[in-house]
Amino acid sequence: MKVKIISDSTCDLSRELIEKYDIDILPLSVNLGEETRKDGIDVTPDDIYDFVERTGVLPKTSAPNISDFIDLFTKWHEQGYSIVHFNISADFSSSYHNACLAAEEVGDVYVVDSRNLSTGQGHVVLHGAELAAQGKSAAEIKESCEELATRVEASFVVDSIDYLYKGGRCSALAAFGANLLKLKPCIEVIDGKMTPSKKFRGKIDKVIMDYVDSKLKGRDDIIRHRIFITHTKCSDEIVERVRARILELCPEFDEIIETTAGCTVTSHCGPYTLGVLFIRKK
Repeated sequence: MKVKIISDSTCDLSRELIEKYDIDILPLSVNLGEETRKDGIDVTPDDIYDFVERTGVLPKTSAPNISDFIDLFTKWHEQGYSIVHFNISADFSSSYHNACLAAEEVGDVYVVDSRNLSTGQGHVVLHGAELAAQGKSAAEIKESCEELATRVEASFVVDSIDYLYKGGRCSALAAFGANLLKLKPCIEVIDGKMTPSKKFRGKIDKVIMDYVDSKLKGRDDIIRHRIFITHTKCSDEIVERVRARILELCPEFDEIIETTAGCTVTSHCGPYTLGVLFIRKK
């Protein structure tokens, strides 16, 4: 049976990658005050920046409801596909839970908790798409992707923790101290949860390069297949500097892919956030 790969919109894959790998995307909802929009369809990160600047509060994101999943799964199932669906970490959203309930209703749907967000999830989705292209079954794809998810290394360095504070993910005192000392925290995704780790000091352009060095320098445990540079509103210049540093530290990568983070990461981290996301060896 044919296998269809589906992901929720938090995977942050570009339109080019989605088309290349024939992936279907189910958007999360983004609530801008009283107005509800669909992530990547009629709301963009720029809309979020504008909303926060006008109101001082963050928009809320919400998972697709069970009927959304049932409708999409049924569409592909009726065309003769087995389905593998990928979700943002279950610790971040009810998307995974809703997808599992819908999968029970439709049948022949395999739901994968990516234990990640953004292109950390994107890594797992593309691995699934590559396996589907090789003719692997849906059950084989789910098993392989769940193992791979444990080896994805996803992190971001954040210019300001104002968005984290507005979202209730750090205290007012911590936000004040970080801004006073010009600290730029690194946020890592560990076991499906966002965790603050190393703090950098200085201007964001320098901090980003220090962060890349801290993640890649001297590493021999990284699979050199694909690495993402994923960011929110960073300049082309800094992205190209990051690309050059990756090539200097790890010249063997088959692909270095730049993507712009979508509404979920933007809502958590704000502008001038950048991450390098890759997969560790077994």
